[in-house]
Amino acid sequence: MELTRAQVDAAVGALAAVLPLERPADAALRAWFRAHPKLGSRDRGFVADAVFATLRHMRRLEHLTARRDPRGLLLGALVFVLGRQVGALRGVIRDTETGWLAEAKARQADAPPLPDDVRLSLPPWLHARLVATYGPVQANAIGASLLESAPLDLRVNTLLARRDDVIATLRADGFDAQPTPLSPTGIRLRDKGGLERHDVIATGLAEVQDEGSQLVAMLMQARRGQMVVDFCAGAGGKTLALGAAMRSEGRLYAFDTSERRLANLKPRLRRSGLSNVHPQLIASENDTRVKRLAGRIDAVLVDAPCSGTGTLRRNPDLKWRMHPGALEELATKQRAILQAAARLVRPGGRLVYATCSLLPEENENVVSAFLDGTAGWCTRDALAILASQGVTLEHVTPPCLGLLPHLHGTDGFFAAVLEREAS
Repeated sequence: MELTRAQVDAAVGALAAVLPLERPADAALRAWFRAHPKLGSRDRGFVADAVFATLRHMRRLEHLTARRDPRGLLLGALVFVLGRQVGALRGVIRDTETGWLAEAKARQADAPPLPDDVRLSLPPWLHARLVATYGPVQANAIGASLLESAPLDLRVNTLLARRDDVIATLRADGFDAQPTPLSPTGIRLRDKGGLERHDVIATGLAEVQDEGSQLVAMLMQARRGQMVVDFCAGAGGKTLALGAAMRSEGRLYAFDTSERRLANLKPRLRRSGLSNVHPQLIASENDTRVKRLAGRIDAVLVDAPCSGTGTLRRNPDLKWRMHPGALEELATKQRAILQAAARLVRPGGRLVYATCSLLPEENENVVSAFLDGTAGWCTRDALAILASQGVTLEHVTPPCLGLLPHLHGTDGFFAAVLEREAS
């Protein structure tokens, strides 16, 4: 695709709108597109790719270009990330810009290797935490995987369709659709264009959901007739997976403190064909709606609010918007949510604690603190639970589930399966 000056200027304008980093990049970019309705689909695709490439590699680009302004960073991304030749940009950008880009490229050829945190475009504090947790080799492999663009995964709604049939439909319409290697209900797409308008989404046959998230929902082993709670339901991806596993029988509560997030669940719920889901807006984890269910629930999922470090392939702006001081605040909140959710579980019932974080402060440490301070609970082997459903995982140390992008092709996830002792 040949570039035009208008496309480059549009990408620079979009990046300038995103870079204050006052809200999530995808939301800022959607707002920018709404303000520029005349852009065609190809132009929008280029703008989105260029903006997210810049965000993923921003620290390295600042080092290579010695620029921090949106235009300098965007032009640097064209050359150093997206592989555009400087000469091919003549006539598209200013002559002075082709000059300093050529000089930057020449400097790179003779420069010593970059420090790992710069090369991987990670904040120093985050790289240091990954090294402390996983060791330098594994941490650098994780960092490299987080620079890649994530695939688009779907979960087939087994209440309405079979995976093979949905794959056949997508392939007939030109999509490169493949079964996910781990989840028995997942489909992986490389080409994301036009999917949001496709019938498989519009009619509820499938929902967008990362394969790792699908595996977390499988740890619940939700069944027909149970009482189940999704304690931090959000927009409901795991809620819908649980409802389908229950074959729309029993009672499934979807709790969340955000009215906006629950509103986003409603259209998805209508499409799904599920009748057993009951969204509930709660003020906090100690809401009376929560307390009235104490000791009555068969299985509770706590998909806890977290740093999101496991999703940096999809949300690269997060690494520039988060700070290390927030981790302790999050851990305090996570411990409180886990403690409140545990009160719902009946004797012999199950609780799955999950995050999309790569950091032990939000994962193992939270679970250990809960087990140390709460009598009558034990840990189940998450890998054995998945194996009983036909999912075999490598490179995971039981009893907890730990998914890493470079090893499993999913977002980074942690999950612990806890069981309340029968009385």
